[in-house]
Parts: sequence; structure tokens; C-alpha cells
Amino acid sequence: MKRLLIIGCGDVARRALPALQSRYAKVFALARSDSSARLLQSVGVTPIPGDLDHLRSLRLLAGLPDAVLHSAPPPGEGRFDTRTVNLIAALARAENLPQRLVYLSTSGVYGDCNGECVPETRPLRPTNARALRRADAESRLRAWGRRSRVAISILRVPGIYAADRLPLARLRQGTPAICAEEDAYSNHIHADDLAAIVVRALVAARPCRVYNTSDDSAMRMGDYFDLVADRFDLPRPRRISRARAEVEIAPPLLSFMRESRRLANERLKRELRVSLRYPTVEAGVDAAATGAGTAPVAG
Repeated sequence: MKRLLIIGCGDVARRALPALQSRYAKVFALARSDSSARLLQSVGVTPIPGDLDHLRSLRLLAGLPDAVLHSAPPPGEGRFDTRTVNLIAALARAENLPQRLVYLSTSGVYGDCNGECVPETRPLRPTNARALRRADAESRLRAWGRRSRVAISILRVPGIYAADRLPLARLRQGTPAICAEEDAYSNHIHADDLAAIVVRALVAARPCRVYNTSDDSAMRMGDYFDLVADRFDLPRPRRISRARAEVEIAPPLLSFMRESRRLANERLKRELRVSLRYPTVEAGVDAAATGAGTAPVAG
């Protein structure tokens, strides 16, 4: 059994931990602070002190892992993901490189697709700075993988939801949604399903391969908000025009509403042989509304 390094041990990685700990002899994770280190230790993960924003702090990573799960976000500004640049530089210092690296990117790298079905082969057209940085990270990782023979695999992740990751606060605040005739398609994946996909990708993903990690739903964004409102006995959001949304809705949320696409997930099922626990948003939201607990991620 080998050693796994997690870069960005957030909610999804923690959901995957039981399965990962059964597969790897040792699981490490980068920790920026003492409090993060203590949290990691409490769940059986060995913390490695370091900060992706400071290359010198990453010296302990060289030669450490056989596999890497990279789910850390890029910096909050700029066109480039300097954190991924630093991670590659730190890992490349050793002769014994990791055999595999799985990177959690975003479906936002496709940009606005006017509601079309989007396979992994579609050219990238990121339209906001956040997606530009993700596309930069993808490009750098794939180039490094080809150059160094590290098996790089990329998961393009849409909106993640779970019982504790639903837009309930947004609904209670009365934030509006876009009217049906102007609304955009959105894509979702339950956090437990994404955790299972991560585990599978670390074993079976092909080198230099991209996977859309979406469920089977083809749902417009306003319909998603209506679904959650109905299941939790909250008022449905009022619908407004796109022109009005430019005035009423905060820019970060509005940026998601400007992009419409439907992710194809055939590659995920065919190559990784993933069977989704929540194949539709309806199934996942229903489970949350009825109080169904989070099930362990299969190893």
C-alpha cells in the first residue's frame, strides 16, 4: 500500500477519507495552520506544514507521496494559479515523483455554452477570472504530467450540494431567480457521490484524461431553487428578468447565472464505472429533506 497526499482537505476529501485510509498505508495532508493540523490529526491524517502561497514552505512534499489529490482552490485574484505552480515545483524537486495526481477543477472552464450538451472534448472558453485560473491549473498540470510521466487526471466539478450544502439561507433571504424563459441550465453533483468519484479516480482514471463529474439531471437553476424551497416548506423565489438581475443579484452569484450548459457524464460511467448514489438532484434533495444520513463512501 502506498502514500497519499491531499492538498486541500475540505468537505469532499473528508467524506472520502474512510475509503482512502483503507486503500493507502498513510494519508498526509497539507496544513496551513496549527488548528488545521489538529483537525487533520483528529481524523487520522498526518499533517504536513506548508502554504501553497509560499514555495519555500513546501520543501517537505518532495518525494513524499505516491499519489496526490489536489483540491485546493486557486488564489483569489490574477489570471494564473500560482498555488498549482508552487505545488508542481515542490513535487518536482525529488527524483521519485508521484505516480498519479487527481485534480478537482470546475465545469466553469467551459464558459457559457447556451444550454448545449457539453462533453469533455469541448474547447475551453472560461469567461471569469475564477475559471481562467482553473483552466491555467489544468494546463500546467497536464503539461507537467506529459513531461514527467505523472498520470494527471482532471475532474471538472459542477455545483456541489448535500444536506448541509443547500441554498436554504438564500431562499430565506428572498434572493430572486431568473425567469423561466431566460433561465440557464445548471449542473450538480452530491458531495457523497463526488467523494466516491475521487476515490475511484485515484485508482482507475486514465492519464491526461478529463471527466465531467455531474449527475444525470438537466435542470434549470430556478427549478433547482424551487425544488429545494418545496421540499423544505419555504417560499419559492420570485422570478425576475436577466436585466433586472444585473441590478438585484450580487456579482458572484450572478456570474453563475450567466452560464448555461448541460454536462455529459458518459465518460464518468463508462471509464470509471461510477454508480451514482444520487443520480438526480431530486433524489439528493429528497434524501436531505427526509433526514437521510450521509452513507459511507465505498472503498
